[in-house]
Amino acid sequence: MRILPKQLKAYPWYLRPFFWNQRRKYGAVLDSALMWARAPKLFLGVVLLYGMIDRKSSPINSALRSLVTIRVSQINWCRFCVDLNTATLLKRGARQEKVEALENWRTSQLFDEQERAALDYAEAVTSSDKQIEDNIMGCLKDHFADDAIVELTGLIAFQNMSSKFNSALAIPAQGFCHVPKS
Repeated sequence: MRILPKQLKAYPWYLRPFFWNQRRKYGAVLDSALMWARAPKLFLGVVLLYGMIDRKSSPINSALRSLVTIRVSQINWCRFCVDLNTATLLKRGARQEKVEALENWRTSQLFDEQERAALDYAEAVTSSDKQIEDNIMGCLKDHFADDAIVELTGLIAFQNMSSKFNSALAIPAQGFCHVPKS
C-alpha cells in the first residue's frame, strides 16, 4: 500500500459499526475501507452509494452486478476489487470456470447474450478512449429496460471510481478467493 491505514482505534467511533460488519461478513476489516475511512465523510458517502447500488431490489441481478464489477476491476488493475468481487460472485452461484474466462468473455461460450451486452457496455464505459456507440446501446436495450441501464451505468461508474482508488493506492488482494493470474 502506498499509504498505510491508521490503527482501528484512531478512526472515529461512528465508523466502527461498519468495520464490525465487515469483520462479521468477510472475516476481516477491508483494507480498502480503512483507506477510504481516512476521510470519514467521504467514506460514509461511498458506503451509502454502494448500498444503493448493490441492493436486493436492483433491476440488475446480483450475479451480473458482480460479473460487471470484476471486469471493470480487471481493466483498472485493481487486485483488491477482483479478489473481493470474485468471492462475492462465487457466493452468488457462479462457477470458477466463468471467472477464469471473464477476461476472454468475447470468445467464451460461458456467457449469455445479456451478460455479453452488459460486459461490452462496461468495457466501453471504462475505456477513456472510447465513446458509447449506438450499436452498443442498441444491444443493451435489447436486454435491459431504461431504468436498468441507468442502474448499470451507475454500477460501472462506481466500480471505476472504487477500482481506480484502490489501484492508485496499491490496495492488495486480501485472499478472499483464488484469483486467476492475468
